[in-house]
Amino acid sequence: MALDSNTTLASRPVKEVYAVSRLVREARGVLEGSFPLIWVEGEISNLAMPASGHIYFTLKDEAAQVRCAMFRNRNRNVRFTPKNGMQVLLRVRVTLYEGRGEFQLVVEHMEEAGSGALQRAYDALKHRLGEEGLFDQAHKKDLPAVPDSIGVVSSPDGAAVHDILTVLNRRFPAANVILYPVAVQGGDSAKQIANAISVAGERQECDVLIVGRGGGSLEDLWSFNDEGVARAIFTCEIPVISAVGHEVDFTIADFVADVRAPTPSAAAELAVPDVTQWFAKVQSNARRLNLLMKHRLNDEQRHLMGLQQRLPQPLTMLNQQMQRLDSLSQQLNRNWLQIVKTKRQQVDYWSIRLKHPQTKIEANQYQLNHLKGRLQQCMAQGLAQADSQNKALFQRLQFNSPLPRIIQKQASVGLLRKQLDNAIQKIIEKNKAGLSQKRRTLAAVSPLNTLERGYSLATDAKTGQVIRHADDVDVDQAIIVRLQNGQLRCQVKGK
Repeated sequence: MALDSNTTLASRPVKEVYAVSRLVREARGVLEGSFPLIWVEGEISNLAMPASGHIYFTLKDEAAQVRCAMFRNRNRNVRFTPKNGMQVLLRVRVTLYEGRGEFQLVVEHMEEAGSGALQRAYDALKHRLGEEGLFDQAHKKDLPAVPDSIGVVSSPDGAAVHDILTVLNRRFPAANVILYPVAVQGGDSAKQIANAISVAGERQECDVLIVGRGGGSLEDLWSFNDEGVARAIFTCEIPVISAVGHEVDFTIADFVADVRAPTPSAAAELAVPDVTQWFAKVQSNARRLNLLMKHRLNDEQRHLMGLQQRLPQPLTMLNQQMQRLDSLSQQLNRNWLQIVKTKRQQVDYWSIRLKHPQTKIEANQYQLNHLKGRLQQCMAQGLAQADSQNKALFQRLQFNSPLPRIIQKQASVGLLRKQLDNAIQKIIEKNKAGLSQKRRTLAAVSPLNTLERGYSLATDAKTGQVIRHADDVDVDQAIIVRLQNGQLRCQVKGK
């Protein structure tokens, strides 16, 4: 619709006019309801810290800026003093300041951007690798007692390598040292460390591997918090000693490694035994061995002298044994001849008494034939008698067979079943007729038919009693109104 010069805004049709305060409050509600707690990073500027204890500042980056407020009950947990130009990481709520109608962020938590982000990444990776089982003690390998060769993954220019070599030369100079040079900080240092560990595991040219560097900040040690380095240590078949930083420094590599050393020097001490202790132990064992050998030789010499005194002359013993052998040989010959003579006499005696067995065999054969004939005759008679008995029993069984009676009883059962079915059917029809009559009677007096004609039934919501008079209910009392289909929960507003 076109407007002429005489038409005013007040004369235009307006559905609703918002007050400024209402508009701001509703806009604030929309903002706060659309954004959860979020993290935002930027630079502090226009910092104000009044006596109230609250902190007000502007958070900006290269392209935009936003006002921020951090109230006293929250900034008590800040572990540093905020300053202009400081890069910070904030956890904030998005809101609208009604006093000026300005968009702002209410800060719940503040931390320095660099170290805070690294610490969160460190904690997240540590939790994830721990859940995968990379830190489990069951995967840890034992260090060799006396390694022939020791691998070192570190910077060739760092103090860590110098400390390791100094300790190894002092404790066990016989061990061979293989250096895998890598950068221990910087852009691709983590990749170099992981590759060096993998190469050492593939070559299998050392018995134990030391991975580490000297101390530094969290950013300096960050290469040893890399996931690739952790997985390279976990898959390495050579036992790995982690020696990163000082005793208070802990990295992901320390948790994955088979052994964690507080410093590189301590790692070298763990890798090899102390040769001076070995020499002292060898000398002590040598002295004990010499002493034991002297005691054993003295004991054996005394025992030998005793045996020599107890042992008689061997020639005398030999003559005595030869004489005894001759006596036993003569006695053996006499006994043998007597045994042979006795056996011959027994053979002659039994040869005279023994008769030829043919006569006895023939007599037994005759008796066997006689018994065989009697057995066959008895078997024939028994079979004939059993056959006669079986025929008689078969005839009696046929005469007394229950089959005709079974057929007769089956016919009677069929007749009785038909009679029972007819009787049951009549009872069912009679009960159906009675049930139909009762149903019609019930339907005639049922309140449901009344409800179907458009009426309703009101009952008390608590007791379930039917309400017949208006005096039975009070104002604001809850009642239930039952209709033809469903029911209504109502409240009495007046009567």
